Amino acid sequence: MSEVKVYRVTGEIVKPNLRTGFRKEVRALRPEEAAEKVYSEMGSRHRAKRFQIRIREVSEIKPEEIRDLTVKRLTEGGVGAATA
Repeated sequence: MSEVKVYRVTGEIVKPNLRTGFRKEVRALRPEEAAEKVYSEMGSRHRAKRFQIRIREVSEIKPEEIRDLTVKRLTEGGVGAATA
């Protein structure tokens, strides 16, 4: 059975009127799956084609390094401060 890991994907979106960097944390089984999730989400959110999204690095991170609160709560398995 495979274990879900957390990956930090960094890159940039290069469009004619937009050039912006990004850092996204996603949960996935493999680095390739994490990259696919980023292509899908960034393409949807910024109306960018795959060739306009340049992924520089995909790296696995430890749970204590997670900055995205949603990903952190899903990884820890708790509801966290939402119920407090």
